[in-house]
Parts: sequence; structure tokens; C-alpha cells
Amino acid sequence: MTEQQNAALAPVRHALVQRSEELQKRLGRVENELSGPHSKGFAEQATEREQDEALSGQEQVFERELAQIRAAIARIDDGTYGQCMRCGEDIAPKRLEVQPEAPICMACAG
Repeated sequence: MTEQQNAALAPVRHALVQRSEELQKRLGRVENELSGPHSKGFAEQATEREQDEALSGQEQVFERELAQIRAAIARIDDGTYGQCMRCGEDIAPKRLEVQPEAPICMACAG
């Protein structure tokens, strides 16, 4: 990757790192909630189980997004960011603007 490309991607990388840190904090809060004690009453336990299911869903979403962001940062670092992981063509700048962690182009996504 050229110095110019590196400089152009620095803000994208920075934004991805910030998003990664934010997700890690959220994930930590979710994990703390899930590992917390449960009430002794049956009704309260039922409500807490429902909340745990919702939190588990959030946890999975955060982990998936975090993995995508880490992969995008790795692609920036190795010089393959912006290339479709399936067909090798360039990913449209508008797509990367909206979803900077996108690993594939719209043709392959569709």
C-alpha cells in the first residue's frame, strides 16, 4: 500500500478502532449482566431469563460486528481493504462509506 493510500485510510481505520472499542465496552456490560445473580422468586426469574435471552442476542450481534471490524482493520493493514473478498473487484466507495467493514461488493452480496 502506498503512503497516499495509507493516509487516505487512516481516518477509516481510526473510526473502525473507535467502534471496536465501543463494542468491546458494550460487550463487557452485557457479559456482566449475564453473569450477575438471579432473583429467588419464580416470577422474577422468568423475567430475568427473558432479559438474558435478549442480552444473549445482543451479545451475538456485538461479537459478529466486532469480528467484522477486526477483519476490516486487518485488511487495511495488509493492503486489501476495498477489494471484494469473493471476486477481487473493488468495493464501491459509497458502500464502504455506509458500511466501512464491508468485505464484499454489492454484486457478490446480492
